[in-house]
Amino acid sequence: MIGTRLSRLLLSAALAGLAFPATAQTYPSQPIKFVVGFAPGSSTDLVARYVAEDLRQRLGQPVIVENRAGANGSIAAGMVARAAPDGYTLLVSNASTMTTNHLLYKDITYDPLVSLVPVALVVSAPFILAINPNNPKTKSVANLADFVKLATSKPEAVSYGSAGIGNLTHLSFELLGSIVGARFLHVPYGGSAPAQAALLASEVDSVFDTPNGVPLINSGKFKALAVSTAVRWRDLPDVPSVAEAGYPAFATSFWTGVVAPANTPQPILDALYKAIAAGTEDAKTKAQLLTQGNIDLQDSPTFRRKIAREGELNAEVLKKAGIQKQ
Repeated sequence: MIGTRLSRLLLSAALAGLAFPATAQTYPSQPIKFVVGFAPGSSTDLVARYVAEDLRQRLGQPVIVENRAGANGSIAAGMVARAAPDGYTLLVSNASTMTTNHLLYKDITYDPLVSLVPVALVVSAPFILAINPNNPKTKSVANLADFVKLATSKPEAVSYGSAGIGNLTHLSFELLGSIVGARFLHVPYGGSAPAQAALLASEVDSVFDTPNGVPLINSGKFKALAVSTAVRWRDLPDVPSVAEAGYPAFATSFWTGVVAPANTPQPILDALYKAIAAGTEDAKTKAQLLTQGNIDLQDSPTFRRKIAREGELNAEVLKKAGIQKQ
């Protein structure tokens, strides 16, 4: 009797052990959903769609992009954090959602490094400080020095649109203001695309745009004053960096990557990373991704360290800017 029970227990344990790799081996066997916390047309959304289409062809399953904009990506991140850890509901996130929201929102429903697990960093990019040359207020602004002069003429003399409170497009202006001695008027939107549209309509005077705005700059609808990284952006070789233009203490950037619910089996994470990595080498997908930034592929452990490090740095920016949890 005891021997029979022991045999059954050993058989159950063996079957349980076989179930885990079998799940990974058959993954994916159904459609995958990419949840994006920002509006369609934003840089995060476009990266999600480029990667989704590549994975659809590579993995043989539909990859659906679902936009759940709001609270600087927190709504989408919370939704994915609560999803089953089976690799079928994933978050395509920008840096803000993973490195600032937990520092800014009191009622946040996820911890970026506890509730979620990094899968792959895909692209990183600078922000581009841009104005509308047809806006009467900024029409005479020719360079960063002119912009700073206008911004420091009086408090809130210059407004800016951001992709949301706590988004790095918000923190970048806070950092710039603290360095040049200006207080900007902040107008938050639900993503970089709506902020971009607001600048086109002259609802705001400036934005820190993503490389997604380069066509608008090349067409003359926007004027680029500076890029946020220490070096110039390859698509705008004549536009100086903020540091190069006289403020060496300034440097910001952002990234877009894929994360999964915590406890997603490692073989599934590995399969996803391998497929995403292969996509970054595909000629068509690579060309699309390069419109949104530099391909900066990082695996889960490396990506996790980056998120942790940038969270610490952003905590300092928030502290210096006096931004309190809401």
